[in-house]
Amino acid sequence: MKRTAMAVVALTVLLAVSAGCSILKSWDANKSGNIKATISLWHNFTGDDLRAQTMRAIIQEFEEAHPKIKLKVRAIAPDEYRMRLKESAETGHMPDVFVLWSGSMTREYAAASLIQPIDELVDAYPEWRDGFLPNSLEAYNDRGLVYGAPMGLSPTSILYYNKRIFEENRLSVPKTWSELLYVIGKFNSKGITPIALGNKAGWPAQSSIFSSLADRVTGSDWLMYAARQEEGVRFTDPAFITALNYMKQLGDAGAFQEGYQHIDNVEMELMFARGEAAMMINGGWALTNLAANATQEAMSEMGAALLPVVPGGKGDPNTLAGAVGAGMALGKHADGAEKEAAFELIYAMSGPEAQQRTLESNQLVSYKIELDKSKVSPIFAEVYDLVNSVSLTPVYDGVLTTEGAEALNDGLQELLEGGDPKKIAASVQEAHAKALGQLLGNRIE
Repeated sequence: MKRTAMAVVALTVLLAVSAGCSILKSWDANKSGNIKATISLWHNFTGDDLRAQTMRAIIQEFEEAHPKIKLKVRAIAPDEYRMRLKESAETGHMPDVFVLWSGSMTREYAAASLIQPIDELVDAYPEWRDGFLPNSLEAYNDRGLVYGAPMGLSPTSILYYNKRIFEENRLSVPKTWSELLYVIGKFNSKGITPIALGNKAGWPAQSSIFSSLADRVTGSDWLMYAARQEEGVRFTDPAFITALNYMKQLGDAGAFQEGYQHIDNVEMELMFARGEAAMMINGGWALTNLAANATQEAMSEMGAALLPVVPGGKGDPNTLAGAVGAGMALGKHADGAEKEAAFELIYAMSGPEAQQRTLESNQLVSYKIELDKSKVSPIFAEVYDLVNSVSLTPVYDGVLTTEGAEALNDGLQELLEGGDPKKIAASVQEAHAKALGQLLGNRIE
């Protein structure tokens, strides 16, 4: 992808990692037909979107092609998945194969010895390994070892808009913060929901809106220093509080529909697809759901843009927040035949054929594939071109500790209802510093 290498690197450097990989043995990729094992698989491909349908089909095909391998599948709704996995991890019981996110989540699970490296598998298929976009595998790296096989690319902060609604109201897509507040006011005066939001799980406001908005204010370097608690940079700094104040302005301006804290991300996407809101700030993952559920007419009315420029901000406005997408990981208990079977399943779900099918299901991937635009929706093609024309900046929950991210998610829910930015900043700082100190083995004050 164009100009994304340094941005993706930034997503992976919260903790220093050494270069190179330690390969313990060579995995034989040619004996899959002789494997007899029972393995567990956890995933979040539960929806009716095209990507979820594709992944479920791949799992079914794997079972049919590997009759000696029995899968114990647990499918969990996306908004519940991370919490369910965390609860299981706290007891030490890990599935053999499961969906994992890059960045801090990978590092934390690796540090706790909850996952195993997959270098044997990656190196057994050199063409597959070398087909990933630059720094994609590195996003799943900890201390020189690879712990996940990327399955997607996740720009998180795309401003989707309804062309018809804007045209009917003689409004232009906002490019500056003042223009955004202006169109929010205009839409509200006409009884039109300005921005659809489904923040029941807490992460959408953080990942899809605040990550990009805050980067506009602080710049990416500030976040990486704050995430590492280096150079005296803290989340109680004025720059972060300014970013929170911008977010608060959206809540105060009535940017979102009533009850947005009680609907999930999928319901938000359907609301936008039905033309019930002028805009939606969401990730690239929305495209596959829109392709499956929106009418052709509705799809033709959708456009995509960047989040507006913030006055006086230090960040590059020609960016999207984003990260290497979710990947498949190997749990700590898999061994012997179970490990061999797990490797086969990981490859089936993230190998070249799966990457091609994923892209054609209107889901961006971290893999070198030419897009046949005749096989995807017009809005997917537009977003594909947009993503390839900008740089990616870090997503907050990709660089914060789990506890820090949860504090931010909870804080943003409170903030949008009128909460105090300074108190929220203090809670994020406290939660993140404490967790990071434990991770590093020494408390950070």
